[in-house]
Amino acid sequence: QLQLVESGGGLVQPGGSLRLSCAASGFTLDYYAIGWFRQAPGKEREGVSCISSSGGSTNYADSVKGRFTISGDNAKNTVYLQMNSLKPEDTAVYYCARYGISWCPSSRRAYEYDYWGQGTQVTVSS
Repeated sequence: QLQLVESGGGLVQPGGSLRLSCAASGFTLDYYAIGWFRQAPGKEREGVSCISSSGGSTNYADSVKGRFTISGDNAKNTVYLQMNSLKPEDTAVYYCARYGISWCPSSRRAYEYDYWGQGTQVTVSS
């Protein structure tokens, strides 16, 4: 059964760091790009980052560029999102999702991704 499971969320103070994990099962990351999205209450789901199947290509939303880093470990079938210098506006439920092919689209539209995890809450607050 194809599944994506996020973990690593929590409560952190502004300026702090968290590392989110997205563990995939039922398929191999060798053939699919993975994206991270987030959704704050009352807002639309926002594309945060994407990594190609090889890990050689990544992209980021302007709002997180320079603070977040996406990486992958295909041997563990897991993608990570390292989040540094966190701000209160980063508070959201974070989701990982599978894109249907190995490279990342230039856009980060949620409807282009076919399988989703259940999400993990990130709260940035003092």
